[in-house]
Amino acid sequence: MTPIQVLRSLALAALMAAWAAAAFFGSTGQGRPDFNTAVGAAPFVGILAVLLWRTRHPLWMALGGVSMAAALAWLWPALRENVALLYLTEHVGTNLAFAALFGKTLIAPGEALITQFARIVNQGVLSARQLRYTRQATLAWTAFFVANATLSALLYALASRAAWSFYASLLTAPLIGLMFAAEHLWRMRALPPDERPSIADVVRSWRQRAATKGS
Repeated sequence: MTPIQVLRSLALAALMAAWAAAAFFGSTGQGRPDFNTAVGAAPFVGILAVLLWRTRHPLWMALGGVSMAAALAWLWPALRENVALLYLTEHVGTNLAFAALFGKTLIAPGEALITQFARIVNQGVLSARQLRYTRQATLAWTAFFVANATLSALLYALASRAAWSFYASLLTAPLIGLMFAAEHLWRMRALPPDERPSIADVVRSWRQRAATKGS
């Protein structure tokens, strides 16, 4: 990685950590309600902004932006009074979206998502072991995201707001890190050294696929 890429990654990590801390305090009712609402709504606004930008049509971008601003203004009082529910929707929705991203490739025509990444890394050639492992890894990530969403919803319904928020806001990122570590250990056992991609290869394949999808 170049120094600029390292700095960009560090800045992104710092921003995510700050957002997680703000989400924890906001969803437990600490701080200013308007600020907490703005932090909770930020991911939704960001996703919609990206979708509008990808239309590449000035009229749709303008109409979408105005509609989004009007919807926020109309919903703001309700969101302000239900900040924890806003964060729950974001957390559960994000996990279910990732579960769908991975899971749909297991039942749709074509190959599993991680198999597609592996083909990019290996210039299209995969062994039978790699095909089996990448499909199983895609299934494991699908199950992880479904379990994360389910546990979040159960904690929100049955536990205290502080317990749920600690899990959803502060434990999600470490759990994803543990999942990556577990998959790495599994990959070391399932594949010989010459068939294991490096972390840099995985990141490169993700970026290449994202660039292909965006073009």
